[in-house]
Amino acid sequence: MDTTALSLAPDLAKAFAAWQRWLSDERRLSPHSLAAYQSDLSDFLSFVTLHEGGPPSLAHLESLKTVDFRAWLSARGRRGLAKSSTARALSSLRSFFNWGKRHGLFENAAVTALRNPRQKQSLPKALTHREMQDCLKGLFELGDELWVAKRNLAIFLLLYGCGLRIGEALALTRREAPAAGQSALRIRGKGGKERIVPLLPVIGSAVSDYLESCPFQPSPNEPLFVGKRGNALGARRVQETLERLRGFLGLPPDATPHALRHSFATHLLAGGGDLRTIQELLGHSSLSTTQRYTSVDTERLLDVYRKSHPRAGRV
Repeated sequence: MDTTALSLAPDLAKAFAAWQRWLSDERRLSPHSLAAYQSDLSDFLSFVTLHEGGPPSLAHLESLKTVDFRAWLSARGRRGLAKSSTARALSSLRSFFNWGKRHGLFENAAVTALRNPRQKQSLPKALTHREMQDCLKGLFELGDELWVAKRNLAIFLLLYGCGLRIGEALALTRREAPAAGQSALRIRGKGGKERIVPLLPVIGSAVSDYLESCPFQPSPNEPLFVGKRGNALGARRVQETLERLRGFLGLPPDATPHALRHSFATHLLAGGGDLRTIQELLGHSSLSTTQRYTSVDTERLLDVYRKSHPRAGRV
């Protein structure tokens, strides 16, 4: 949403801008997350503007009642917005009000009484081992230039072999490029948190192979992965590559870049990895998030049962 279209009192406009700077400079949100937070709060303030009949101020925010916040949530429901979208918007709203309280600018306890809308927990489905192998091999059968296919292979291996988010892989600079023989990679994830992920030899080799064939040679501080014109590669290009692979290989519709990261976690779990370790590798702040993103392999559970239960296999 375009914030320039908002009509706000000067004190609220100043607070809105300061909150966005805090999200960017101190919380170090990605541009995508920052835009989402901004859009969510803009949506709420637009509603308040109509609700109040004029540009709202910080005093207006402090005077809002629980019923006013619920009216906003109901309005989103009538517009047909997804519950997941409203849950995120409510999180953005809480962030703004908590920030305002910490800085002594405004406060409203009513916002804490709001509950997130109930929603189904959806899991991105992991690709099978065979589908992953077909996916990696299929990159060289799409008709792309060889250096582009090698670039895509390096990216896919970072997602599947290291469990990186697509934004984390594309944020790597030439200086940070994994090299052949390198055993670990330092990643800056959400909120600026750093983690160390093991690096398979094949990943360093794939990145080196891409760099040797790439017609563009980025400087140390420029993006490692570039497009056909030498500019920084965007996530949409990677998504489009997987969309083409889905049609070429008959992969399921949920075969996305994030599904490769999910496959990394699921295959580790199925191979005997423990949730705490996988949590660290994925960069999740809470174990519950890891449990939501990793589905336990049913066959592995049955195998553990057969080997461990004293009555397994007996009549």
